[in-house]
Amino acid sequence: MVGTDATLDFGLIEKCLKNDRKAQYEFYEKYAPKLYGVCLRYAKTVIDAEDILQDGFIKVFRYLGDYRGEGSFEGWLRKIMVTTAMNFYKKKNLVSKDIEPESLRLPFHNDHEIVSAMSHKELLRFIHELPDGYRTVFNLNTIEGYSHKEIGEIMHISVNTSKSQLSRAKNSLRNSIGNLFKHEEILMQFQTAPAYQ
Repeated sequence: MVGTDATLDFGLIEKCLKNDRKAQYEFYEKYAPKLYGVCLRYAKTVIDAEDILQDGFIKVFRYLGDYRGEGSFEGWLRKIMVTTAMNFYKKKNLVSKDIEPESLRLPFHNDHEIVSAMSHKELLRFIHELPDGYRTVFNLNTIEGYSHKEIGEIMHISVNTSKSQLSRAKNSLRNSIGNLFKHEEILMQFQTAPAYQ
């Protein structure tokens, strides 16, 4: 294995490659929490996320020897989890049931300002509420950095459909987030209003 990432514990990886169960457990403990977050973004339920994580780690250990030290190791692990999630739902024929091609393009202004004001948990909840196709395209493009061409190949949809799904996902998220902040503003006004006796 070629290695250039100074943050990696290549000794641990070598032990994992030799099927050292203790090393594999240590490796799992080190990377599972971050990768579970990836699984949660794609999964429909917590149980599905746990299944995807387990299936993903089986693949990680199977293909660990193929990692050549090129690019981010965590990026390589994330890609395996994303592929595992996509295959998990393809097997169930649930990947792109709600995809409707259209040319709608909706801007999503101030993404970062809106998102930075929210907790990770709140944002994850809104992403989970998106229809399956929207959520998958949003995750692949916005979070994982896949191009629309790559998404089209992964999901077997056109580039325009991918763009449309992303626009609709962002519009839906913007509306949900906007409604949350309006609700919180109303609560704040109610709580700070003078009490009349």
